[in-house]
Amino acid sequence: MENNEVLEKFQRGLVMVYTGNGKGKTTSAFGLALRALGHDYKIFVLQFMKGRKYGEYLCAEKYLPGIKICLSGLDSFVMRDNPSPVDRELARNGLATAREAIDSGDYDMVILDEINVALDFKLVDLQDVLEIIENKPSYLDLVLTGRYAPQEIMEVADMVSEVKDIKHHYDSGIKDRAGIEH
Repeated sequence: MENNEVLEKFQRGLVMVYTGNGKGKTTSAFGLALRALGHDYKIFVLQFMKGRKYGEYLCAEKYLPGIKICLSGLDSFVMRDNPSPVDRELARNGLATAREAIDSGDYDMVILDEINVALDFKLVDLQDVLEIIENKPSYLDLVLTGRYAPQEIMEVADMVSEVKDIKHHYDSGIKDRAGIEH
């Protein structure tokens, strides 16, 4: 390999997946974003199926101008077997917004938060997401989060981490809390 080929191989953007039934997939992606910010990356996050400003959104809005977050969902649960037309439309619009951000050249990292769930709930089409992965700019790091990552996405990813649920405070009746769950 020539020197340029070696450099390109080690500087190319990665496709990373955080999946599994445990708590911490979005948190892991935002930890990665925080690390990338330390190296002056510009980051875009599209949060599928989320219509409320969770803690990470509020933090970025107040303190982290290098991260732009867009919400693409309602502030309510989506019915897995019967998603509403509005849920589908918001997810598809979100995917289009993410595609624009990816193609813009303005960002070094794009996080598609809860995209795997949106795929599992049939809110967006797997082929559309695979096409985004295949056609992303070579330098761009792309992060996909959420339970139920499709096998096809895991196969094309450079890294897949599974977050496994071993014990959760919900099981003992402890309710969700600002700063922990949202």
